Amino acid sequence: MSDSIKKLFNIEHPIIQAGMVWCSGWRLASAVSNAGGLGLLGAGSMHPEVLRDHIRKCKAATPKPFGVNVPLLYPEMEAILKIIVEEGVGIVFTSAGNPATWTGYLKDHGVTVAHVVSSSKFAIKSAQAGVDAVVAEGFEAGGHNGREETTTLCLLPLVRDAVTLPLIAAGGIGSGRAMLAAEALGADGVQIGTLFAASKESSAHENFKNRLVGLKEGETILTLKNLTPVRLIKNKFYQLVAEAEMKGASPVEIKQLLGRGRAKEGIFEGDLDHGELEIGQAASYIKEIKSAAQILEEVVREYEEAKRKLLER
Repeated sequence: MSDSIKKLFNIEHPIIQAGMVWCSGWRLASAVSNAGGLGLLGAGSMHPEVLRDHIRKCKAATPKPFGVNVPLLYPEMEAILKIIVEEGVGIVFTSAGNPATWTGYLKDHGVTVAHVVSSSKFAIKSAQAGVDAVVAEGFEAGGHNGREETTTLCLLPLVRDAVTLPLIAAGGIGSGRAMLAAEALGADGVQIGTLFAASKESSAHENFKNRLVGLKEGETILTLKNLTPVRLIKNKFYQLVAEAEMKGASPVEIKQLLGRGRAKEGIFEGDLDHGELEIGQAASYIKEIKSAAQILEEVVREYEEAKRKLLER
């Protein structure tokens, strides 16, 4: 891959750990950064002062660069971004909102900004907003997803043709071979979430991690399309949602069914029946719980081996 992502974030490998809610605390972020990638704290599941604590612990745990992922549609946004600036975090990945709203503020304070998009249209808008890089996230990704349902295979070339910014591929990147494929499609780096969600350092509940081990193809699904599309594991909670949607439940009725804290209940507290178990399609690659460093090293090794074999053909 080109050196643009490595130079932009001052990292050894062009691999970014996604800032996943209830998974991406300081232990995971610092472990990925120490292994040569870029670790991200997931601010989406943190109140402002909790985020401040994680930033300080992450600084104590690694001398290397790390960042914060900020879903822009979440509450307390002004306080969260103020803390990021106050604590001197140099890298922010924004998602789920308009990058024009906060990119200028962050750039004025010396922060490098990347924005997550699910279409070439929003990649162009991100470039116009002044971001330093874009993350093109395909339909395969876990958690909240784009309404377009464009796969990473189709999305990457479209975004590469639309903008000249450094490009990070996300969604379905679960191996070194996938990393090589992303490079062939124009990516300068990759963002990996699902594999790291099952790592030893992930703050997810052990029940959730163990559920990911051996998860089969087709056991995740994109649902809640009338609200905010989200990919999750099929369980009793999903069945309730699916049945309600089939009966024509309104968005208001679906929200009432969801209640509050479903993702926390499933991912952080380990209720595999009633929680919202957000994860990507790459979960079917997970066969055991490994350290973040081991995951990163194996992806890099497989990428280099796959590239070598391809060149020898």
